[in-house]
Amino acid sequence: MSVQGQRVVVIGGTSGIGLAVARAAALEGAEVVVASRSRSRVDDALTRLPAGAAGDVVDVTAEADVQAFFERVGAFDHLVFTAGDALRFEPLADTDLTRARGFLETRLWGTCTVVKYGGPKIREGGSIVLTTGTVARRPMPGTSVAAALAGAMESLTRALALELAPVRVNTVAPGVVRTDLWRELPGSERDALYRSAAESLPLGRVAEPEDIAEAYLYLMRSGFSTGSVVLVDGGTVLV
Repeated sequence: MSVQGQRVVVIGGTSGIGLAVARAAALEGAEVVVASRSRSRVDDALTRLPAGAAGDVVDVTAEADVQAFFERVGAFDHLVFTAGDALRFEPLADTDLTRARGFLETRLWGTCTVVKYGGPKIREGGSIVLTTGTVARRPMPGTSVAAALAGAMESLTRALALELAPVRVNTVAPGVVRTDLWRELPGSERDALYRSAAESLPLGRVAEPEDIAEAYLYLMRSGFSTGSVVLVDGGTVLV
C-alpha cells in the first residue's frame, strides 16, 4: 500500500494540487514526472520537488503533442490529471463562449486525450486519478460551465473504470482550495472568497493543496477502488 518504487506521471503537476501530489508521491519514494504546457513552470516545479523528479512540456489540447509526450515517457504506474485554466464564475448570459470552450478543451477533452495515449502505457496494477469539483453536486449561480464540466468528469470516470479495467480509474472532487487557479480574481476578491468559504464550512477553513493531495495518494494505493468520486471538501456539500 505504497507508491514507493512506482512511476507517477502528473499532468498539471507544476503548481497547486498537481505539484502537491507530485511532491507527496516523490517523498513516498515514487519516481515522478510532472508535465505542463509551460517550460518555465516545469523548470520552476523541478526546483521545488525532491531530487530525481523529471519534467516535460506537453499541450493537452494538441493530440499529436500528447501522443509524442507519452512515447517519450514510456511505461509507468499511475497517471494523475490536474491540469486546468484559471477559474471564472459568471452568469451564462455574460459568458464568453469561446473562452468557455477553451476551458472545456483543456479540462474535458484534454483529459480524454491524455487517457487515450497514456492509458496503454500503464503497468499492471496501475491507476488513473482525474479531477472534478464539488460544483457538480452543489452548483451556485454563475457556475453553469464549471458544473457541466464537473458532472461530465464524474460520468467519464465511471465509464473509463469499465472501459479500461483492470486499470483503476477514479476522480477527486475538491472544494475551495488555496491555489493560483483563482489568480484572475483581484487579491481583495480572492481573499474575500477564501474568508467567506471558510466561515461557511464545518472545518472553518479552506483547503491547502496538501490536504487534497492525500486523496490522490490514497486512490493510487488502494487496489480495490475504481469508478469512485472522492470528496475532499471540508463539508462543502453539507452546507
